[in-house]
Amino acid sequence: QVQLVESGGGLVQPGGSLRLSCAASGSIFSLNTMGWYRQAPGKQRDLVATITWAGDPIYAVSVKGRFTISRDNAKHTVYLAMNSLKPEDTAVYYCNMRVVGTDYWGQGTAVTVSS
Repeated sequence: QVQLVESGGGLVQPGGSLRLSCAASGSIFSLNTMGWYRQAPGKQRDLVATITWAGDPIYAVSVKGRFTISRDNAKHTVYLAMNSLKPEDTAVYYCNMRVVGTDYWGQGTAVTVSS
């Protein structure tokens, strides 16, 4: 089993920045892909960004150029640096690990962008 614990959410003004972290523990296999998804109230959960074990990122169009995903394989941790935040970025952000076709999810951390 894999456990994912997110941290770093909160309330921020438009144009501000936040950094999310997700630490993985348990039976972690190499060559996994980690990432972030988000779910706004009343909407489906959508991809924000993912990053492979080798460090290759993929971003949603809506966050490209504003968000940066990174990972530390030694610490089994993935990060999401969010800049130039907009009210439409408000959502619960979920950490994800995909390995050998299995998805693991964290509990989520809330991000609210409001003045």
